Amino acid sequence: MTAPYRRPKIVVVGSSNTDFVVRVPNIPSPGETVLGTTFATVAGGKGANQAVAAARLGAAVTFVACIGSDVWGDAALDAYASEWINTEYVVRDPETPSGVALITVDERGENAIAVAGGANGRLSRADVDAAAHAIREADVVVLQLETPLDTVMHAAELGEDGGAWVLLNPAPASGPLERTLLRHVSVLTPNLGEAAILSGQPVPDPVEALSAARHLRTQGAVNVIVTMGENGVLVEGEDGAGEIPAPSVEVVDTTAAGDAFMGGLAVALGEGRPLLEAARFGVQVAAASVTRPGAQPSLPTREELPDGA
Repeated sequence: MTAPYRRPKIVVVGSSNTDFVVRVPNIPSPGETVLGTTFATVAGGKGANQAVAAARLGAAVTFVACIGSDVWGDAALDAYASEWINTEYVVRDPETPSGVALITVDERGENAIAVAGGANGRLSRADVDAAAHAIREADVVVLQLETPLDTVMHAAELGEDGGAWVLLNPAPASGPLERTLLRHVSVLTPNLGEAAILSGQPVPDPVEALSAARHLRTQGAVNVIVTMGENGVLVEGEDGAGEIPAPSVEVVDTTAAGDAFMGGLAVALGEGRPLLEAARFGVQVAAASVTRPGAQPSLPTREELPDGA
């Protein structure tokens, strides 16, 4: 399907990991050993996943990241080049290994993930400054929390200064975010668990999700989209609120579903679509991703989406 709007310029500032994935009958409990069935090494990292997702949907993507001078970093750069992602601002750190993630995926497609950030933790304000021109020229700047918070803040400021949509996927969330960061954020996209952590209130279902989203808007975020897995997303924004259900699909692996949503949301906003329409497009992208295994391997092209997505 051909993009109905102009090709957006998207800058993703974030993490790059290599995922080591084991499929298991069930996610192990503390102290439990579970015999897995298959093992795979897959390109991942929230920033990289979101960059690849946007590139496969037709955007012109620039990636700002820090990776190690190791075999995993070499493989990552080769992978980004194959997706036509601009890696001019990907820094190689000679002292710190590339980030890795250990992932178990159960028979229902649910996952548990442990991340060793490695070089992701070395991404600096200076690295962001090197990409300042690209950030200020972008239609959309996409951020997450797998790199230093000060670096995220600086990128958000530059993106806002340039008039871009600034999207923040607050993962992993460890506590409330400062207003000084949120006031630079156009769209905040927590999942239910992250919404609870950020708002300081329980968020077991969509009713409480709306309350949490409204609270987060009072903290500075212009718009909030709470992702709810198989229940779709809830949008609370300056133009109103709405729920967008997820289509019914056969779930194989939910790894990177949130990143697929972010990529779709970024592309649609960069194309000039209204927020609710952009969120609906993101949901379609995420739904397509969970029908296939892996992080980046699961991310769909535009042609693989349902007609009308």
